[in-house]
Amino acid sequence: MITEEQALARILEKVRSLPSRKVSLLEARDQFAAGDVIARVALPRFDNSAMDGYAVVASSCGDGTPQWLIGEQPAGIDRGLRIKAGETVRVFTGAPMPAGADTVVMQEDVRVEGAEIFLNTKVEPGEFVRRRGCDLSEGQKIVEAGTRIRSQTLALLASQGFAEVEIGGAVRAAIVSTGDELVAPGGKLGAGQIFESNSTLVHGLVEKSGAAVGDVRHCPDDAKSIEDAFRNGLQFHVLIVLGGVSVGARDLVKPALNAIGAETDLWRVAVKPGKPFLFGRAGQCAIFGLPGNPVSAFVTFLLFVRPAILRLMGARADQLPLPRFDALLTGEVNNEGDRPHYVRGDLRDGKFSAVGRQESHALYGLSRANALLRVPPGETFRSGATVPVIPLD
Repeated sequence: MITEEQALARILEKVRSLPSRKVSLLEARDQFAAGDVIARVALPRFDNSAMDGYAVVASSCGDGTPQWLIGEQPAGIDRGLRIKAGETVRVFTGAPMPAGADTVVMQEDVRVEGAEIFLNTKVEPGEFVRRRGCDLSEGQKIVEAGTRIRSQTLALLASQGFAEVEIGGAVRAAIVSTGDELVAPGGKLGAGQIFESNSTLVHGLVEKSGAAVGDVRHCPDDAKSIEDAFRNGLQFHVLIVLGGVSVGARDLVKPALNAIGAETDLWRVAVKPGKPFLFGRAGQCAIFGLPGNPVSAFVTFLLFVRPAILRLMGARADQLPLPRFDALLTGEVNNEGDRPHYVRGDLRDGKFSAVGRQESHALYGLSRANALLRVPPGETFRSGATVPVIPLD
């Protein structure tokens, strides 16, 4: 049995980014940049006014000297106006600065009398002027390869005139659940059966990670059905198998994987919940076997499957882990076992509280959790301690 760190390192070593593609800006949101993007337009593109007011030469504005109003420059096409000492131009927010002007006086600080203006304030050179390139210069790197493209990034790219951007590959996944005891929601339960919920859980997690789900199947405990489902799943980049990866006589996943020629790279990881986790490959398909208990499937997906999907999408290494934030623990939490334990809890106003039952089958407790706390083996966290937690939302 290997550690979480060893398991993740082995998985990421085997997973390679997919070929990039060019898409429209809006299609690129929450995807990863396939390469560096360099600015080709300065921001601002020209000196402009930060206020509605009057463009002046600061050195000519002392001792209540009036300024002669010679024109008006709205935001839009530059009228090519020019002023000299003692002259002014009415300007509006975003308007190009007239040549010769070095300052804008807010309209609230000006008294207008006919074609002259009088200033009610002291003027300093450069006030309320946005200089060309003060935010961004041509040739500056604005997006780094492998970083997530957020809505703010899209606005920046649009400001540079880009209509398209190159991003990492589109990841498609197949999900196969197994077990005679499982019935699809809406079906009729027999004695000893339960409704199948893990595929719904994992489907949502896959899409939240940025991949698409191309196929979802459920198989009874039948070797041929499982093998057929796996063969179909090999057409996708990721095959996620739910249940059947333990050591029971009716756990048929590993034999079926052998039958389709898959190589198993690892099986069983020192983590709670989620020890019976499997990773393998067949051709270009990455195969993940998640435990049948829903909390185990949830935790192992976040720890191992999500980073692999992001890597396939072109994310760089520092984009793969879930973020961690310090929170104040509201009650004592201890781990007497020999594996790190991911405790489900509620993160609210900077405080973390464990919620619900912490067994791997406790789906209701999981549904109430919005954060995880990793408790190392043999550790006790006292109430009031500052602990690193993983937000889920």
